[in-house]
Amino acid sequence: MGHTLIEKILANHSDDEVVKPGEIVDIEIDVRVARDFGGANVVKNLLNNGLEVDDPAKTFFTFDCNPTGSDQKYAANQQYCRLFAREKGIKIYDIDAGIGTHLVIEEGFSVPGSTLVSTDSHANIL
Repeated sequence: MGHTLIEKILANHSDDEVVKPGEIVDIEIDVRVARDFGGANVVKNLLNNGLEVDDPAKTFFTFDCNPTGSDQKYAANQQYCRLFAREKGIKIYDIDAGIGTHLVIEEGFSVPGSTLVSTDSHANIL
């Protein structure tokens, strides 16, 4: 019997030749995106657990929740992420760049057959 598209993508990004529903599979993630709302939590979790960013070239921040930066909490989160990104060599799509999920498509990061994780609940459109 054939495999679904998702099964094929997951198998292509894992060490397994075939994956099946119900299995837990470790996969290679092609793109990692954190936005200003959840990005600061990602940074805190990495730092608090002594973890490193696996591949800064595949990792991005997008600031689109509060594009004016006028809310103090968002502005603080954005600055926290900016400082971390500078230190780690991570690209930031700042408050003037546009909507994060659109940027992922427009910049060619999300292509058919690729894998992506994001702190944006709208990323499932990708």
